[in-house]
Amino acid sequence: MFAVHEEDAALDIVQDSMLKLAEKYGDKPAEEFPMLFQRILQNTIRDYYRRSKVRSMWTTLLSAFTPDDDEDHDPLETLASDDDDAPRTPESKLLQAQTLNIIDGEIKKLPARQREAFLMRYWEDMDVAETAAAMGCSEGSVKTHCSRATHALAAALSAKGIKL
Repeated sequence: MFAVHEEDAALDIVQDSMLKLAEKYGDKPAEEFPMLFQRILQNTIRDYYRRSKVRSMWTTLLSAFTPDDDEDHDPLETLASDDDDAPRTPESKLLQAQTLNIIDGEIKKLPARQREAFLMRYWEDMDVAETAAAMGCSEGSVKTHCSRATHALAAALSAKGIKL
């Protein structure tokens, strides 16, 4: 069994699990709730750790663009920012622009469904259920598309010399 040590995240996971139980299994007999809730909770925790792992990988990749003196900087925001927090040397600006262009190009090369799932989950920070609803597919399909996209991007970036 997994444990979530961040209190806010743990509370969100429990709340999401309760909502899933109520939405999907509200018509089941009350004596089945504990077993169903336990399974839903375990799956929600696994989803949390999977999402955290992938987000961490991309955050690590993009952290090379974070100014050393800015602790609150979100590297995922770097993709859209052109403000004063950008790297200060022309060389680092060029490197950043080239790397972001490579990442953008590799994301564009993904099959449409993988690209859509990846961007919704990791750039828009939508959960599996929200992404599935937006894409009109099952949660399992979203997970499959995201996994394939992540592996394809990691391989493509690694082949171009970008270390994750």
